[in-house]
Amino acid sequence: MKHIVVIGAGTGGMPAAYELQEKLGKTCRITVINSSEQFQFVPSNPWVAVGWREADAISFPIRPYLDKKGIGFIAQPVSTIDADNNHLTLADGQQLDYDYLVITTGPRLAFEEVPGSGPQSGYTQSICTLQHALHANEAYQRFLENPGPVIIGAMPGASCFGPAYEFAFILNTDLRRRKLRHKVPMTYVSSEPYIGHLGLGGVGDSKSLLESEFRNNDIKWVTNARTTQVEDGKLLVTEINDDGSVRKEHVLPFAFCMMLPAFKGVDAVAAVPGLCNPRGFVLIDEFQRSKQYRNIFAAGVCVAIPPVEVTPVATGAPKTGYMIETMVTAIVHNIHADLHDEPATAKGSWNAICLADMGDTGAAFVALPQLPPRNVNWFKKGKWVHLAKVAFEKYFLHKMKTGSSEPVYEKYVLKALGIERLEQ
Repeated sequence: MKHIVVIGAGTGGMPAAYELQEKLGKTCRITVINSSEQFQFVPSNPWVAVGWREADAISFPIRPYLDKKGIGFIAQPVSTIDADNNHLTLADGQQLDYDYLVITTGPRLAFEEVPGSGPQSGYTQSICTLQHALHANEAYQRFLENPGPVIIGAMPGASCFGPAYEFAFILNTDLRRRKLRHKVPMTYVSSEPYIGHLGLGGVGDSKSLLESEFRNNDIKWVTNARTTQVEDGKLLVTEINDDGSVRKEHVLPFAFCMMLPAFKGVDAVAAVPGLCNPRGFVLIDEFQRSKQYRNIFAAGVCVAIPPVEVTPVATGAPKTGYMIETMVTAIVHNIHADLHDEPATAKGSWNAICLADMGDTGAAFVALPQLPPRNVNWFKKGKWVHLAKVAFEKYFLHKMKTGSSEPVYEKYVLKALGIERLEQ
């Protein structure tokens, strides 16, 4: 019996395990390895950070749900991957062999690239994990007792800008509801070359729409921003011209600051010879398969995707939920084909779809394909997006608890956008 190991049990790993189990049945043994016992629904973290969600509303213990499906589970970090010998060593010393390896680890958060950043040893908050969002909420509650300037944004090398915009608008809405907004100057600071770039070179009217929303909500901004250091209550930023020259040096005061970090690949994956690019992201072919090791597949944020364009300050391309969902399905079909000595044919989508909450409204964008020029390129705003994201949270958590393999993005998100199906 072949053994398939999935590393990571997030929004890519859990669906991968369920789809593998449904597609391959009892012909393979499936084991999920995750550093934590808990599943966390990361898209809801901005709500957690302002107290709109409790931790137990967006997380649950993984083991009981995988047990029901006959899927093995080990809650330990992976310390080393011996890809030549199909062998894993876990942090507690356990040894594990595999026939196929599916990597869905997500990123390592590279706070060390900006001195003074990060919630553990620095001065900035993060919403990249549930623990970080809870830490941010604690800091936010202290901030509410003595409000002051707020900075929200993304560091050089960041690739997922949507949550930064979401958090800016959610925080803005929460402060208005508390009648405190007039005491809080807000600034959005980002490595993006302009507002609404999103790591995608802009999508439809995203630039003008988001600039307008910032103006309407009294949020100032600094783009082409190379954050160089964070001190207690101060963000040091070099603003860059389009030609790479320095436009201005900023020392921005803050009483509360949330800055998304750059991403890198997790250490155990990045250390495998020939598996990753210099940033530690897995190099894959069009079938989600490692270019170096034919029995290793990868999906999600851990995958190497080139930037959409060169920008004065480094930015990466985001991996949205719809992309991850289709990557996972492609992996399952291609492992099934390999087991039957058939060629790989399934491919993940390079279409970007996102529902971004903005507090009491929201914005949706579709970039088809993600890399321009595009066949579909639009960005729209409305209350319906906020409602759609709330509904999507419910549907996705239900899927993770029931072990359903239905395509949530295709069934619910595309339907909300009035789209039947997106083809490459």
